[in-house]
Amino acid sequence: MSTAQPPIRHGGDLLAAVRRYGRPADDWLDLSTGINPDGYAVPALPPQVWQRLPQDDDGLAELAAAACGAPHALPVAGSQAAIRTLPALLRPGRVGIAALGYSEYAPAFAAAGHTVVLLDEADFKRPDLADALDHLVVVNPNNPTARVLPAAMLLRWHAALAARGGTLLVDEAFIDCLPGGSVAAHSENPGLVVLRSIGKFYGLAGIRCGFVLAQPALLDALRARLGHWTVAGPAREVARRALADLPWQHATRARLQACGARLAALLDRHGLKPAMHPLFCWVPHRDAARLHHELAQHGVWTRYFDAAGGCAPSLRLGLPPDQPLAWRRLDAALAAAA
Repeated sequence: MSTAQPPIRHGGDLLAAVRRYGRPADDWLDLSTGINPDGYAVPALPPQVWQRLPQDDDGLAELAAAACGAPHALPVAGSQAAIRTLPALLRPGRVGIAALGYSEYAPAFAAAGHTVVLLDEADFKRPDLADALDHLVVVNPNNPTARVLPAAMLLRWHAALAARGGTLLVDEAFIDCLPGGSVAAHSENPGLVVLRSIGKFYGLAGIRCGFVLAQPALLDALRARLGHWTVAGPAREVARRALADLPWQHATRARLQACGARLAALLDRHGLKPAMHPLFCWVPHRDAARLHHELAQHGVWTRYFDAAGGCAPSLRLGLPPDQPLAWRRLDAALAAAA
């Protein structure tokens, strides 16, 4: 455990690669995010969706709750809006956050007066992890390590925290590929907050729409902080259609499982040992910085992570588009780099 905070970094920073390597943006295979590269196709929207103010009672909250298997949901402008707002609604205390994980949580909790305790990956194997904390943030599956914790472990930690007035916040941005591990059904219980996203599985990160699943009193307090019209009308319409399209979801879940396994097998053939999630692979490697640079020299942009959380430096590679040329290009770049 540590209290030193890591810097905020994100994937999807393709313009940084353009400036650093001098390669035009359209000549990159951008694998720096864990976003479905063949996401939900956005249909043409009726003109009134663009012309009217967003309607908070348009049924999106109820549809999202049903899709996530939760009693209640609040649509927000991506998980980011909740991450920056929720800490101020919780009693200040010691909050455990993975040192190697989504980098927005630590500064958000610190700014709200909490003491941030950075956790190693090994800490998440401890049944007593919650005992020395007031709040705990768990990204499940974790980004980038692909660590998946069983729901029973999460609920055990929640019970320990809630008994002392604490909170377990579970970020399920990557759970749609593995829905059986969700704790959304328990989110009405005090002290449990679950975040869900439209951006990853559905490939709709640009519409900035996500959902907070929690007890009604906390959702009301969060709604009051955020105010009206936090999610744009066109985003709400696209999200409703995507959440209601069950055949697309079933087909996509199977396709992503196959593509994730294909990416892991490709990396393994090149001597790398990945941890796999259907949307990305994580590769700890002592030469990760060199591999990141070598792949960039061949027009493949990946996400590099410094050593943290008891783990070696590492790369995260998202899925290539489901096109033969993209996979061949990645194969050739890996052969040259590895």
